[in-house]
Amino acid sequence: MQFRTIQIVAGLTAAVAFVLAFMAAGAALVSGLFMLTGLAAVGWLAYSLIKGVMRRDPKAEPPARA
Repeated sequence: MQFRTIQIVAGLTAAVAFVLAFMAAGAALVSGLFMLTGLAAVGWLAYSLIKGVMRRDPKAEPPARA
């Protein structure tokens, strides 16, 4: 069986499309990991701020301004 030029071009185009799809999937995975890391950092920051506010004495006077 002899391949025609259009079949070779179509095969190479499909190979390039698969490589680009795998690269995009990898970029999406890395981006998702960074998103989860940032979300965890924001969650920890909010938790620590809320914990600090809840622990504060409600009858304490605010610090005097100079």
